[in-house]
Amino acid sequence: MDAVPISWYLILSAFMFAMGVTGVIIKRNPIVIFMCIELMLNAANLAFLAFARQQAQLGAQAAGQVYAILVMAVAAAEVAIGLGIIVAIYRLRDTINVDEMNLLKF
Repeated sequence: MDAVPISWYLILSAFMFAMGVTGVIIKRNPIVIFMCIELMLNAANLAFLAFARQQAQLGAQAAGQVYAILVMAVAAAEVAIGLGIIVAIYRLRDTINVDEMNLLKF
């Protein structure tokens, strides 16, 4: 029944998370940075669901799925707030380059 071992899910999750971290570090466009953060959150979701799938107890399986739904809710809130901030900064400065965003610096 267990066609795909959990290690493959975890390797894929680690790869996705590493790609997200790399994108956040390298990229200068805040929209791309948000997409990379979403990639990292989806990697965490994949790990949660892989571990939940391996559990024999129904309560443990449900807990993993609840954590994944919680992470999706946090991701949706993060995108809503982040895009609002990006739009506000674009209206104020006519650019969204992260190197030029120094509004909080003294």
